[in-house]
Amino acid sequence: MKRFAGVLLLALWTLGPVAAAEAQGTLQKIRSTGAITIGYRDSSVPFSFVGADRSPTGYSIDLCRQVVGALQQSLGLANLSIKWVSVTPESRIGAVASGSVDLECGSTTHTLSRQEQVDFSLMTFVDGGSLLVTTASGIKSVGDLPGKRLAVVPGTTTEKALADWFRANGVRGVTVSNVKEHVDGLAGLDNGTLDAYASDRVILFGLATNSKDSSKLTLFQDYFSYEPYALMLRRDDPAFRLAVDRALAALYRSRTVIPIYEKWFGPINRSPSILQALYLLNALPE
Repeated sequence: MKRFAGVLLLALWTLGPVAAAEAQGTLQKIRSTGAITIGYRDSSVPFSFVGADRSPTGYSIDLCRQVVGALQQSLGLANLSIKWVSVTPESRIGAVASGSVDLECGSTTHTLSRQEQVDFSLMTFVDGGSLLVTTASGIKSVGDLPGKRLAVVPGTTTEKALADWFRANGVRGVTVSNVKEHVDGLAGLDNGTLDAYASDRVILFGLATNSKDSSKLTLFQDYFSYEPYALMLRRDDPAFRLAVDRALAALYRSRTVIPIYEKWFGPINRSPSILQALYLLNALPE
């Protein structure tokens, strides 16, 4: 009996830290508060932005609403409210790492260096860096960039990839300035203070549609980076990561993601083959 009691105590002591970690995890926090805090972007069209009704909307937001529904069901909650927190390219990683945001739903690229601070879900989209240029600038190739005025959001993967692209192509003499948000880059193109704005191609397309005169803007044909998007969440929380991945995999596996994609980007049969492969490869079996 004493031996059995000793083994039992040892087992409880061994499991204690695990149980404590689970009790402090994001899933337990969501269960106890009946709420989840989601970070969103103000102007990352069409992924995460403020709609006409002043509430967050976009492709990434729709995916996250599906994730919230799956979490509500798996946790057995009658209701699960969403607390929305606006984040910027500068604040988003810190907001997730500090715990002020449970899940970031924007247009964030999954990189290994960022993974030192935060964790990422399964991939949600794939894109690449490019340029939105004014037709008056005459920019049609990388050789046309010297002497031009270009802007980029600092601290983004686009900024680094753009600098690498310039070095690889021997581009010099470009005036590169920083803007806080995508809308600021569009404003520079519209008012003539910029010749080009660098970001991910799909975001640039969304910006062009909101221009004062989209006929004066054109998309650069080349890509200069690979941008795999994912949802950001805290590190060292495998249970929450699994719950989010399980929800996304179910969306891809059931093809429920298709109407969400088509709502924001058009017919799925016109989507890039790499994106269709993304949905297929991430439709993990249960």
